[in-house]
Amino acid sequence: MNLRTPVEIKSKEYPKINHNHSILSLGSCFSEHIGDKLVQAKLDCTVNPYGVLYNPLSIETAIREMCSEKLYLEDDLFLYNGEWHSWMHHGSFSALRKEDILDKINSRLQQIREKLHNLDYLFITFGSAWVYKRIEDGAVVSNCHKVPNKQFRREKLSVPEIVEVYKTLIKNIQEISPQLKIIFSVSPIRHISDGLHQNQLSKATLLLAIDALEQLFPDSVFYFPSYEIVLDELRDYRFFADDMAHPSFLAVDYIWEKFRQTFFLKDTDSLISQCEQISKSMAHRPSNPKSPAYVSFLEHLVIKMEQISRNNTKLEFRKEINQCHIQLKKLRE
Repeated sequence: MNLRTPVEIKSKEYPKINHNHSILSLGSCFSEHIGDKLVQAKLDCTVNPYGVLYNPLSIETAIREMCSEKLYLEDDLFLYNGEWHSWMHHGSFSALRKEDILDKINSRLQQIREKLHNLDYLFITFGSAWVYKRIEDGAVVSNCHKVPNKQFRREKLSVPEIVEVYKTLIKNIQEISPQLKIIFSVSPIRHISDGLHQNQLSKATLLLAIDALEQLFPDSVFYFPSYEIVLDELRDYRFFADDMAHPSFLAVDYIWEKFRQTFFLKDTDSLISQCEQISKSMAHRPSNPKSPAYVSFLEHLVIKMEQISRNNTKLEFRKEINQCHIQLKKLRE
């Protein structure tokens, strides 16, 4: 008896990623889960240079700013509750001094601009079709920063609105990076505060917009069904965190396995497994750190990382090797 409804993913229809490619992952906090997995796998991946972004318009604005010469100035910030904030950025950028937040924002912008022309994959995860607009000027904000709700107007984007904005955006970024493949997904995170029915309408809007973009750009736009994997295949509260809205770590790991099967060929997947094993080894905490066995463990780990780096020049373990050498030096003193 089959008690699941597996999501069919025709992996042959998707482009394949390897360690020679450059990747940018943008969007909801779910994009950070997958982006962090890509980074851990030693792929060249930049994750959310603006912090978490939920709605399609904020993501589009962020991409446009990355492709432009824009630098953030004091006029782009506002002071609230003793901290400086940017309407476009996550609260992790906020700071007591405006110089600090501007330095952080512009540094991240400069870093991603250096990669844009050679960017191979852009992963975009939409979280919600709902947007918040400032009443004073109608501008869409990425983050309200706990400013009172009375200063915003809440609206749900339509499918044509999203499609029109992204149709122009995709044409523009393809001029910068003709080789670019764009992978859309919809976050399985449930925006329960919107109400369950409104959350479903929001997700449906996002799905329909992505489907339209796939049809407009069949050679460069793809959809990865993370939303369907959680809601239709896993379909159980065991796969949600305690808030009943976010996927659990187990669910993220399950989606990651599906992701690997879809986008990586056998050789790349094998390398990723080795990288993940090294990451687990680096996190290992021995019961007796001064034992000869642990010294041998670290020595063999260094040899393994050096060997992988020699065979695959794109894989960099310098930080991990240095950490091992520091530990070994302390143990030998």
